[in-house]
Amino acid sequence: MAVALTNARLASLLPAVLTATTIVVDEGLIVQIGGSVPNDADIVDCDGKLVMPGNVCAHTHVYSALARGMPAPPRVPRDFREILDLVWWRLDRALDATAIHFSGLIGAIDAIRSGTTTLVDHHSSPNYIDGSLDILADAFEAVGARAVLCYEVTDRGGRERRDQGLRENERFLAASRHEIRGMVGAHAGFTLDDDSLERIADLASNMETGVHIHVAEGMCDEEDSLRRSGKRVGQRLVDAGVIDDRSIAAHGVHLSAAEIALLRRKGTWFAHNCRSNMNNAVGRAPVANFGERTALGTDGIDGDMFTEARTAYFRAKEDDHDMGAERIAAMLAAGGDLVSGIFEKPVGRLAPGAAADLVVLDYNPPTPFHPDNLVWHWMFSFTPALVNSVMVAGRWVMREREILGVDEEKVRSEAAAVARSVWGKMEEIE
Repeated sequence: MAVALTNARLASLLPAVLTATTIVVDEGLIVQIGGSVPNDADIVDCDGKLVMPGNVCAHTHVYSALARGMPAPPRVPRDFREILDLVWWRLDRALDATAIHFSGLIGAIDAIRSGTTTLVDHHSSPNYIDGSLDILADAFEAVGARAVLCYEVTDRGGRERRDQGLRENERFLAASRHEIRGMVGAHAGFTLDDDSLERIADLASNMETGVHIHVAEGMCDEEDSLRRSGKRVGQRLVDAGVIDDRSIAAHGVHLSAAEIALLRRKGTWFAHNCRSNMNNAVGRAPVANFGERTALGTDGIDGDMFTEARTAYFRAKEDDHDMGAERIAAMLAAGGDLVSGIFEKPVGRLAPGAAADLVVLDYNPPTPFHPDNLVWHWMFSFTPALVNSVMVAGRWVMREREILGVDEEKVRSEAAAVARSVWGKMEEIE
């Protein structure tokens, strides 16, 4: 049955729109904006609330959802490589089926509560590879989130695990679900030799999809590439066929101007993860040079794109006084363009034919509010606390702040026990 959201104030960033009208959804899509309400529609009175497209997180690691508050590493990491060795590569090795399941549930719930309806996830669980993406997909579907999944192929576990990762990507891509799609995942150039890069590129080509990979997040990626090939990492990945116009290059902190120009010519998507870059002290990404095909991600910190966008704006403003909120808002909205090609329909847009991924906000500003200043309200006032209800693919997944697909209280209680188990396993890993 069609659903008509009446007495709504529709808001979108690209182009900036703020208008009071009715929006009608049916069979997972927006079918009408304005006009009369269909006679057979289920009417939902929004009472003047703001209705916006769901946010997209263009790069995340949902497996980190159970990491908050975990014990400190054996010693303080001295650089990015040691952060991986002592923290994240111990966590992913501690994951089993149960931990993956609850990571997916908690990650999806927290994203929905933050107004994020699509997660582009980059998964790793070296001791539980086969079927791991299905476990995540089941969790996302239970909560009702849209997602693009991949498994992180890497050489760090040897050839057998590398090949398992390739097979997991291939298997999942062959059986992708309606609101859950896939890509080919790869960790980063510094954990992949030339043979592995060739296999990743071949798989992506054969499956007609892109590669989701970390690029120059730490300087170690560039240094390793120069040792292996005499090329900087951007050039090495392009020459290997890993990077094209369907690929996602996450971070790009240490890319040179020439590498950025090369990736832009290839039409590559950049995923900027400002808070993660700051937290890991890897440096400042030259985000102002990344171009229009730049979206925002969180790198697993959470699913809150309002906070990510605000932080990215403040950080960019430190470097460039001319960096306006409009530029960061465009990156936030561009996440929809990134996944639209994957889902083969507009996502993150308020337009007939677009996916009905909608967020209802309780926002009653004390100041004038119109299209010309919408982006500034968005950047300085919008937070997850305003999120009242969320719809994904035309189905309510949260109403009046209540998650509908799962028993949230039970999930959180059980997740705490699972987290303690994962932390215990981490203590045993060298």
